Amino acid sequence: MNRILLLLTTLFVSLPGYAQSVGGASLDVEPTITDEAADLLRDLPAIAIEEIQPFGANLFNGGFSNDREDGLNPNYIVQPGDRVSVRIWGATQFSDHLTVDPQGNIFIPTVGPITVAGTSNKDLNQRVSSSVATVFTDNVRVYTSLDGSQPVAVFVTGFVSNPGRFAGIPSNSALHFIDRAGGINASQGSYRDIKVLRNGNSIADIDLYEFLISGKMASVQFQDGDTIVVGSRGSIIEVTGDVSNAALFELSNSSISGSELIEMALLDPSVGYAGVSGIRNGKTFSSYLPLNEFAPMQLLNGDTVHFQTDQHDDVIVVEVEGAHRGPSRFAVPRNTRLLELLDYIEVDPELSDASSVSLKRKNIASRQKVALEQSLQRLEARYLTASSQTDRESAIRAQEATLISQFVQRARRVTPNGRLVVANNGDIANVILQSGDTISIPSRSDSVLLSGEVLVSQAMLFKPGESARDYIKRSGGFTNQALQERIVLVHANGEVSSSENPKVRPGDEIIVLPKVPVKNLQIASTIVDILYKIAVAASVAVRL
Repeated sequence: MNRILLLLTTLFVSLPGYAQSVGGASLDVEPTITDEAADLLRDLPAIAIEEIQPFGANLFNGGFSNDREDGLNPNYIVQPGDRVSVRIWGATQFSDHLTVDPQGNIFIPTVGPITVAGTSNKDLNQRVSSSVATVFTDNVRVYTSLDGSQPVAVFVTGFVSNPGRFAGIPSNSALHFIDRAGGINASQGSYRDIKVLRNGNSIADIDLYEFLISGKMASVQFQDGDTIVVGSRGSIIEVTGDVSNAALFELSNSSISGSELIEMALLDPSVGYAGVSGIRNGKTFSSYLPLNEFAPMQLLNGDTVHFQTDQHDDVIVVEVEGAHRGPSRFAVPRNTRLLELLDYIEVDPELSDASSVSLKRKNIASRQKVALEQSLQRLEARYLTASSQTDRESAIRAQEATLISQFVQRARRVTPNGRLVVANNGDIANVILQSGDTISIPSRSDSVLLSGEVLVSQAMLFKPGESARDYIKRSGGFTNQALQERIVLVHANGEVSSSENPKVRPGDEIIVLPKVPVKNLQIASTIVDILYKIAVAASVAVRL
């Protein structure tokens, strides 16, 4: 609910009894709602909002439960049940593998019992050597090693996904056993209140935030019958926006300062403001503050914080690719137009086709990717809902299912180029440049490239007056899988056209799309539409 409230706040939605503040000053507003917000409210059930996970939830993805420790690290403390290898030579001879008895001793004939329980692995050889030296003072050598540790079974309970009793070794970390229990329950468990109990008494308190942020965690050598208890989740603050750690942050106390939250959330360098929504004194609260005013603010359970860049750089960076001289990056003032920058880009008029310049824009590429994904989802939905009337039709659909599934996987790997056509018949639109734009200046070309469902994919010299089918014929013709009724032409300026036999210009690329071997006409038309979208967005033909 807090996330929706913050979203509506940014759209200037005012609800009854709702107070907004800007820069710390409260404003009483009338209960009105904008048309944009009204549309959003109607569409809320259809909006797919990725669920925010608790900070640290990715700890328990099976990695710790698969470790292969043997318990033989130098700091391991020897305990009853462990196996010790002892070799003595010189004045006396002895070689055997001994088990530490319940009293914590190993027994060596001619020497007697030696207490080793409670000794660290790194000090074990010295401990045994000292005891042997009390009997054989001269000409004796001792070598001791720990062969293996006694397995233990540890209970894991509290707010974990699968409480139970899990086997391990004493040197396994608490994370190993919690991971074996399915990890901490994301909606109920605490990442900051974990206790290790032995005989009913707490021997360690674990705060996983200390491990996640600074790598510190209480060291525990487990014994058989120990219990790990994961407590209930404490106060929560939700963090979204321009941050590296968009997550639900659990508080160790009832509140946290804005500066402490900034340290955990890892803000993008460009962030300048924080929007906060929550409840104060039983009333809805919202404020939008610059970071220096947000830092000392006390945040409470249930607050939602959205970090926002909300600042505009005076300078943007634009890249240049293709046939040009000089630098490939330009830092220009915001609101610079394309023609203004082109005046500073040096080109060779004999080698560069400056009249066919185009732009590659990131937000266009993103929209092309979204449109393609939506078409693929419609394809999957239509195919899954298509019915079969006969057994034969059902068998055909089973074969088509494999074909379509493979096609969808390949189509999802396509990366749109986000090309914006700005040149037409030698005229270039004087558009405003955006940060991250790439200006593409093609080389002047006398060739035509053929790809897709042609017998030989190759480049051919341009011949005035020849159509696309003429070039295809000179490349061996169509393949058996070619869709001959619709030939796609990608021009040097990024413009795409298609027809049964389009006219060709120098530098064009002819793309022949594949046939759609699907009996269902509705599904076939959807696939053809996807193939055309891919040809426009990435200048490639994806085969079925």
